[in-house]
Amino acid sequence: MRLSLLALTAAALLATPALAAPLELALPDGAAVSAEATTAATSYRLLTGPWQEGAGPASTLEGTRTDTAWRLRADQETTLQILAPLRDQIQAAGYTILYQCETEACGGFDFRYELDLLSEPEMHVDLGDFRYLAARHGTDWLALTVSRSSESGFVHLTTMTVQDVRPVTPDNPLAAPTPAPAIAPSDFATQIEAKGAVALDDLIFESGATDLGPEDFASLRAMADYLSTRPEAVIVLVGHTDATGGLEANIALSKRRADSVRARLLADYGVAPEQLSAEGAGWLAPRASSLTPEGRDKNRRVEAVLAPTRQ
Repeated sequence: MRLSLLALTAAALLATPALAAPLELALPDGAAVSAEATTAATSYRLLTGPWQEGAGPASTLEGTRTDTAWRLRADQETTLQILAPLRDQIQAAGYTILYQCETEACGGFDFRYELDLLSEPEMHVDLGDFRYLAARHGTDWLALTVSRSSESGFVHLTTMTVQDVRPVTPDNPLAAPTPAPAIAPSDFATQIEAKGAVALDDLIFESGATDLGPEDFASLRAMADYLSTRPEAVIVLVGHTDATGGLEANIALSKRRADSVRARLLADYGVAPEQLSAEGAGWLAPRASSLTPEGRDKNRRVEAVLAPTRQ
Protein backbone atom coordinates (compact mmCIF):
# COMPACT_ATOMS: atom_id res chain seq x y z
CA MET A 1 0.00 0.00 0.00
CA ARG A 2 1.10 3.62 -0.38
CA LEU A 3 1.04 6.61 1.95
CA SER A 4 1.28 10.18 0.74
CA LEU A 5 3.05 12.50 3.17
CA LEU A 6 2.05 15.86 1.73
CA ALA A 7 4.14 18.94 2.45
CA LEU A 8 1.80 21.15 4.49
CA THR A 9 0.79 24.61 3.37
CA ALA A 10 2.30 26.35 6.37
CA ALA A 11 5.71 24.90 5.62
CA ALA A 12 5.60 26.54 2.22
CA LEU A 13 5.09 29.88 3.90
CA LEU A 14 8.57 29.64 5.36
CA ALA A 15 9.89 30.15 1.80
CA THR A 16 12.95 27.99 2.27
CA PRO A 17 14.60 26.44 -0.79
CA ALA A 18 15.04 23.12 1.02
CA LEU A 19 11.42 22.05 1.18
CA ALA A 20 10.89 18.31 0.76
CA ALA A 21 8.95 16.94 -2.16
CA PRO A 22 5.92 14.81 -1.32
CA LEU A 23 7.07 11.39 -0.13
CA GLU A 24 5.42 8.11 -1.02
CA LEU A 25 6.43 4.95 0.82
CA ALA A 26 5.60 1.57 -0.67
CA LEU A 27 5.01 -0.89 2.15
CA PRO A 28 5.01 -4.68 1.72
CA ASP A 29 1.91 -6.30 0.25
CA GLY A 30 -0.68 -6.94 2.92
CA ALA A 31 0.35 -4.01 5.13
CA ALA A 32 -2.61 -2.32 6.81
CA VAL A 33 -2.84 0.96 8.69
CA SER A 34 -3.56 0.14 12.34
CA ALA A 35 -3.62 3.69 13.76
CA GLU A 36 -2.95 7.27 12.73
CA ALA A 37 -3.03 10.75 14.26
CA THR A 38 -2.28 14.34 13.27
CA THR A 39 -1.45 17.17 15.69
CA ALA A 40 -1.07 20.81 14.65
CA ALA A 41 1.17 23.34 16.40
CA THR A 42 2.93 20.90 18.68
CA SER A 43 6.47 20.08 19.77
CA TYR A 44 8.34 16.82 19.24
CA ARG A 45 11.70 15.58 20.45
CA LEU A 46 13.22 13.55 17.63
CA LEU A 47 16.05 11.29 18.79
CA THR A 48 19.25 11.58 16.74
CA GLY A 49 21.63 9.36 18.70
CA PRO A 50 21.91 6.51 21.23
CA TRP A 51 20.46 6.67 24.72
CA GLN A 52 23.28 6.41 27.26
CA GLU A 53 23.38 7.08 30.99
CA GLY A 54 19.93 8.63 31.07
CA ALA A 55 20.32 10.98 28.10
CA GLY A 56 20.60 11.03 24.35
CA PRO A 57 21.01 13.58 21.54
CA ALA A 58 17.80 14.89 20.03
CA SER A 59 16.34 17.75 18.00
CA THR A 60 13.35 19.54 19.50
CA LEU A 61 10.99 20.53 16.69
CA GLU A 62 7.83 22.63 16.50
CA GLY A 63 5.16 22.37 13.85
CA THR A 64 2.64 19.87 12.50
CA ARG A 65 3.11 16.22 13.43
CA THR A 66 1.63 13.11 11.87
CA ASP A 67 1.90 9.54 13.18
CA THR A 68 0.97 6.39 11.28
CA ALA A 69 1.33 2.75 12.33
CA TRP A 70 1.06 -0.31 10.09
CA ARG A 71 0.71 -3.99 10.86
CA LEU A 72 2.44 -6.31 8.38
CA ARG A 73 1.82 -9.90 7.45
CA ALA A 74 3.46 -12.60 9.55
CA ASP A 75 5.96 -13.61 6.84
CA GLN A 76 8.33 -10.65 7.40
CA GLU A 77 11.50 -12.47 8.46
CA THR A 78 13.60 -9.79 10.21
CA THR A 79 13.33 -6.15 11.23
CA LEU A 80 16.16 -5.33 8.82
CA GLN A 81 14.18 -6.81 5.95
CA ILE A 82 11.30 -4.51 6.93
CA LEU A 83 13.48 -1.41 7.35
CA ALA A 84 15.87 -1.69 4.41
CA PRO A 85 13.45 -1.03 1.51
CA LEU A 86 11.79 1.84 3.41
CA ARG A 87 15.21 3.36 4.10
CA ASP A 88 16.07 3.16 0.40
CA GLN A 89 12.86 4.98 -0.51
CA ILE A 90 13.47 7.68 2.09
CA GLN A 91 16.97 8.34 0.75
CA ALA A 92 15.75 8.28 -2.85
CA ALA A 93 13.25 11.01 -1.92
CA GLY A 94 16.12 13.29 -0.89
CA TYR A 95 16.15 12.74 2.87
CA THR A 96 19.45 12.67 4.74
CA ILE A 97 19.77 9.88 7.31
CA LEU A 98 20.65 11.49 10.65
CA TYR A 99 20.85 8.33 12.73
CA GLN A 100 19.92 4.65 12.60
CA CYS A 101 20.36 1.86 15.10
CA GLU A 102 19.27 -1.58 16.25
CA THR A 103 17.96 -2.51 19.74
CA GLU A 104 20.95 -2.49 22.14
CA ALA A 105 22.97 -0.06 20.00
CA CYS A 106 20.03 2.36 20.26
CA GLY A 107 19.97 2.09 24.04
CA GLY A 108 17.59 -0.81 24.50
CA PHE A 109 14.67 -0.41 26.89
CA ASP A 110 15.43 3.22 27.76
CA PHE A 111 15.68 4.31 24.12
CA ARG A 112 12.42 2.62 23.20
CA TYR A 113 10.51 4.39 25.99
CA GLU A 114 11.90 7.74 24.91
CA LEU A 115 10.16 7.17 21.58
CA ASP A 116 6.73 8.77 21.51
CA LEU A 117 4.82 6.11 19.57
CA LEU A 118 1.19 5.24 19.04
CA SER A 119 0.10 2.81 21.72
CA GLU A 120 -0.20 -0.98 21.83
CA PRO A 121 -1.63 -3.06 20.26
CA GLU A 122 -1.68 -0.85 17.15
CA MET A 123 2.09 -0.38 17.39
CA HIS A 124 3.96 -3.21 19.08
CA VAL A 125 7.67 -2.94 19.90
CA ASP A 126 9.61 -6.04 20.93
CA LEU A 127 12.21 -4.73 23.39
CA GLY A 128 14.65 -7.32 22.10
CA ASP A 129 14.15 -6.67 18.38
CA PHE A 130 13.55 -3.22 16.95
CA ARG A 131 15.24 -0.76 14.61
CA TYR A 132 15.07 3.03 14.38
CA LEU A 133 15.92 5.63 11.76
CA ALA A 134 15.80 9.45 11.83
CA ALA A 135 16.02 11.56 8.67
CA ARG A 136 15.59 15.12 7.43
CA HIS A 137 14.81 16.90 4.17
CA GLY A 138 14.64 20.67 4.59
CA THR A 139 11.85 21.52 7.02
CA ASP A 140 10.50 17.95 6.92
CA TRP A 141 11.79 15.48 9.51
CA LEU A 142 10.86 11.87 10.14
CA ALA A 143 11.39 9.06 12.61
CA LEU A 144 10.86 5.45 11.52
CA THR A 145 10.57 2.56 14.00
CA VAL A 146 10.14 -1.08 12.98
CA SER A 147 9.66 -4.19 15.11
CA ARG A 148 7.90 -7.53 15.01
CA SER A 149 6.09 -10.08 17.11
CA SER A 150 5.72 -13.79 16.55
CA GLU A 151 2.65 -13.03 14.45
CA SER A 152 3.22 -9.71 12.65
CA GLY A 153 5.64 -7.01 11.63
CA PHE A 154 5.07 -3.40 12.75
CA VAL A 155 6.07 -0.04 11.26
CA HIS A 156 5.65 3.38 12.90
CA LEU A 157 6.33 6.61 11.02
CA THR A 158 6.35 10.05 12.64
CA THR A 159 6.71 13.05 10.35
CA MET A 160 7.22 16.62 11.50
CA THR A 161 6.90 19.69 9.29
CA VAL A 162 8.66 22.55 11.06
CA GLN A 163 6.71 25.80 10.89
CA ASP A 164 5.82 28.95 12.81
CA VAL A 165 3.45 27.94 15.63
CA ARG A 166 2.91 31.38 17.18
CA PRO A 167 -0.69 32.61 17.37
CA VAL A 168 -1.79 34.89 14.60
CA THR A 169 -1.02 38.54 15.45
CA PRO A 170 -0.61 41.70 13.37
CA ASP A 171 3.13 40.98 13.38
CA ASN A 172 2.71 37.30 12.54
CA PRO A 173 0.15 36.87 9.76
CA LEU A 174 1.17 33.29 8.94
CA ALA A 175 -1.81 31.04 8.40
CA ALA A 176 -4.23 33.84 9.26
CA PRO A 177 -7.77 32.51 8.92
CA THR A 178 -9.67 33.55 5.84
CA PRO A 179 -13.24 34.55 6.72
CA ALA A 180 -15.89 32.57 4.88
CA PRO A 181 -17.58 34.80 2.30
CA ALA A 182 -21.05 35.97 3.22
CA ILE A 183 -23.87 34.32 1.31
CA ALA A 184 -26.27 36.86 -0.13
CA PRO A 185 -29.93 35.80 -0.27
CA SER A 186 -29.85 35.74 -4.08
CA ASP A 187 -26.65 33.63 -4.04
CA PHE A 188 -28.18 31.21 -1.53
CA ALA A 189 -31.24 30.74 -3.73
CA THR A 190 -29.09 30.21 -6.83
CA GLN A 191 -26.79 27.68 -5.11
CA ILE A 192 -29.39 25.60 -3.34
CA GLU A 193 -31.72 25.43 -6.34
CA ALA A 194 -28.89 24.62 -8.75
CA LYS A 195 -26.94 22.16 -6.58
CA GLY A 196 -29.57 21.04 -4.08
CA ALA A 197 -27.35 21.84 -1.09
CA VAL A 198 -25.31 24.65 0.43
CA ALA A 199 -22.56 24.29 3.03
CA LEU A 200 -22.97 26.85 5.81
CA ASP A 201 -19.25 27.55 6.05
CA ASP A 202 -19.47 30.57 8.32
CA LEU A 203 -20.72 28.33 11.14
CA ILE A 204 -17.79 27.21 13.28
CA PHE A 205 -17.83 24.09 15.45
CA GLU A 206 -14.87 23.05 17.56
CA SER A 207 -14.11 19.31 17.68
CA GLY A 208 -16.74 17.67 19.90
CA ALA A 209 -18.78 20.89 20.35
CA THR A 210 -22.39 21.52 19.28
CA ASP A 211 -23.19 25.11 20.28
CA LEU A 212 -23.14 28.10 17.95
CA GLY A 213 -21.73 31.41 19.10
CA PRO A 214 -24.04 34.38 19.71
CA GLU A 215 -23.06 36.30 16.57
CA ASP A 216 -25.28 36.90 13.56
CA PHE A 217 -24.44 34.45 10.76
CA ALA A 218 -24.82 35.61 7.17
CA SER A 219 -25.66 32.10 5.94
CA LEU A 220 -28.53 31.78 8.42
CA ARG A 221 -29.88 35.21 7.48
CA ALA A 222 -29.72 34.27 3.78
CA MET A 223 -31.51 30.96 4.44
CA ALA A 224 -34.20 32.67 6.49
CA ASP A 225 -34.78 35.23 3.74
CA TYR A 226 -34.99 32.44 1.17
CA LEU A 227 -37.55 30.48 3.18
CA SER A 228 -39.63 33.57 3.94
CA THR A 229 -40.21 34.11 0.22
CA ARG A 230 -40.87 30.41 -0.48
CA PRO A 231 -43.34 29.14 2.13
CA GLU A 232 -43.61 25.83 0.25
CA ALA A 233 -39.85 25.10 0.59
CA VAL A 234 -38.43 22.67 3.15
CA ILE A 235 -34.75 22.51 4.08
CA VAL A 236 -33.08 19.60 5.84
CA LEU A 237 -30.11 20.66 7.95
CA VAL A 238 -27.49 17.87 7.83
CA GLY A 239 -24.68 17.88 10.37
CA HIS A 240 -21.24 16.44 9.58
CA THR A 241 -18.20 15.69 11.77
CA ASP A 242 -14.52 14.96 11.37
CA ALA A 243 -13.34 11.36 11.74
CA THR A 244 -12.42 11.61 15.42
CA GLY A 245 -14.16 8.84 17.34
CA GLY A 246 -16.71 6.16 16.49
CA LEU A 247 -19.44 6.42 13.89
CA GLU A 248 -22.45 6.10 16.21
CA ALA A 249 -21.21 8.84 18.54
CA ASN A 250 -20.42 11.12 15.60
CA ILE A 251 -23.82 10.64 14.02
CA ALA A 252 -25.37 11.73 17.33
CA LEU A 253 -22.96 14.68 17.55
CA SER A 254 -23.69 15.81 14.00
CA LYS A 255 -27.44 15.57 14.65
CA ARG A 256 -27.04 17.82 17.72
CA ARG A 257 -25.16 20.35 15.60
CA ALA A 258 -27.94 20.38 13.04
CA ASP A 259 -30.51 20.70 15.87
CA SER A 260 -28.54 23.67 17.23
CA VAL A 261 -28.68 25.43 13.86
CA ARG A 262 -32.40 24.70 13.50
CA ALA A 263 -33.09 26.09 16.97
CA ARG A 264 -31.21 29.29 16.12
CA LEU A 265 -33.15 29.74 12.88
CA LEU A 266 -36.47 29.33 14.72
CA ALA A 267 -35.59 31.54 17.68
CA ASP A 268 -33.61 34.37 16.08
CA TYR A 269 -34.65 34.43 12.43
CA GLY A 270 -38.35 33.59 12.63
CA VAL A 271 -38.29 30.57 10.31
CA ALA A 272 -41.43 28.43 10.43
CA PRO A 273 -40.76 25.09 12.19
CA GLU A 274 -42.39 23.07 9.42
CA GLN A 275 -39.82 24.41 6.93
CA LEU A 276 -36.82 22.91 8.75
CA SER A 277 -35.72 19.48 9.91
CA ALA A 278 -32.38 18.24 11.24
CA GLU A 279 -30.35 15.08 10.58
CA GLY A 280 -26.84 13.83 11.25
CA ALA A 281 -24.41 12.02 8.94
CA GLY A 282 -21.38 11.75 11.24
CA TRP A 283 -18.18 11.34 9.23
CA LEU A 284 -19.81 9.40 6.37
CA ALA A 285 -19.66 12.27 3.86
CA PRO A 286 -16.27 14.01 4.18
CA ARG A 287 -15.28 16.72 1.76
CA ALA A 288 -11.59 16.61 2.79
CA SER A 289 -9.16 14.21 4.44
CA SER A 290 -9.46 14.06 8.23
CA LEU A 291 -5.73 13.34 8.47
CA THR A 292 -4.94 17.07 8.64
CA PRO A 293 -6.25 19.85 10.92
CA GLU A 294 -7.41 21.78 7.86
CA GLY A 295 -9.33 18.78 6.56
CA ARG A 296 -10.98 18.15 9.91
CA ASP A 297 -12.07 21.81 10.08
CA LYS A 298 -13.71 21.49 6.63
CA ASN A 299 -15.49 18.30 7.59
CA ARG A 300 -17.09 19.80 10.74
CA ARG A 301 -20.01 21.56 9.12
CA VAL A 302 -23.76 21.80 8.62
CA GLU A 303 -25.25 21.72 5.14
CA ALA A 304 -28.65 22.96 4.01
CA VAL A 305 -30.27 20.40 1.70
CA LEU A 306 -33.35 21.33 -0.28
CA ALA A 307 -36.03 18.70 0.29
CA PRO A 308 -38.64 17.76 -2.30
CA THR A 309 -41.33 20.43 -2.51
CA ARG A 310 -44.33 19.79 -0.29
CA GLN A 311 -47.47 18.94 -2.23
